[in-house]
Amino acid sequence: MPKLKTHSGAKKRLKISKKGKVIRGHAYMSHLLNGHGKNGKSKRHARGTTVTDKTSVQAVKKMMPYSF
Repeated sequence: MPKLKTHSGAKKRLKISKKGKVIRGHAYMSHLLNGHGKNGKSKRHARGTTVTDKTSVQAVKKMMPYSF
């Protein structure tokens, strides 16, 4: 069988933890952080990373076949 390619968008945005969980960044934080409807509380809570929901893990495993 041929080698599988890793999804280039997934490898830039997702990371696998030591225990096999999928780590991702928060949504809606790319730009327009100065006002524009984002208050301080939402910006604070969106800081850092979080664990991906278990319903998405199967799709991530297909996109990143050699990471798990």
